[in-house]
Amino acid sequence: MAAEATRLSVFPLPGALLFPRMHLPLHIFEPRYRAMVSDAMARDRRIGMVQPRPGLAEKGEAARPPLFDIGCVGRIADVEMLEDGRSNLVLEGIALFRIIRELEVTTAFRQVEAELLPPREDETLALAERSSLEMESRRFADAQGYAVDWEAVTRLDDEALVNGIAQIAPFDVAAKQALLEAPDLSSRAELIVQLMQFFGRHDGEDRVTLQ
Repeated sequence: MAAEATRLSVFPLPGALLFPRMHLPLHIFEPRYRAMVSDAMARDRRIGMVQPRPGLAEKGEAARPPLFDIGCVGRIADVEMLEDGRSNLVLEGIALFRIIRELEVTTAFRQVEAELLPPREDETLALAERSSLEMESRRFADAQGYAVDWEAVTRLDDEALVNGIAQIAPFDVAAKQALLEAPDLSSRAELIVQLMQFFGRHDGEDRVTLQ
């Protein structure tokens, strides 16, 4: 299937990942992103989630840091408009995208030309991969003091489990991006296990959390 080129308004947010068929809640309060949401609601309800590259903003361009090439476009599935102009919304992941170029625009929010990447269908884990991921997740959650409904976790399908962990795990920006760009579900699950083992062995001063 050939990649489809499209114009996207993008929301650069460190530590925030979205995967196809997953959901991401967002609280929108900055004026430029309020404008982005209003624009999306008036057009196609789409917003591209992408991480800014850390430490690469040029002098005088802190507000427009370079972006990673790969992100995920989401459709606004639910929105709650608040009286003061802020909003709470939920994005539903549609497809990963690769940025072709950033567009020169007059809007306060950034827009790109991007190609939508073909979806992967019906990906599953081997039983040993699933078991390893669940076991390491329990260890990591216990070490971090997280309360988890493990009975509900065991009912998730492989894709929801892997991508759900990738979205919420407290890893640094580079690690989160590596999870997003993993070539398949099995590779992403393996990387999650490696990252949990790495971050779980380090104390608080080395552990990196969501920004």
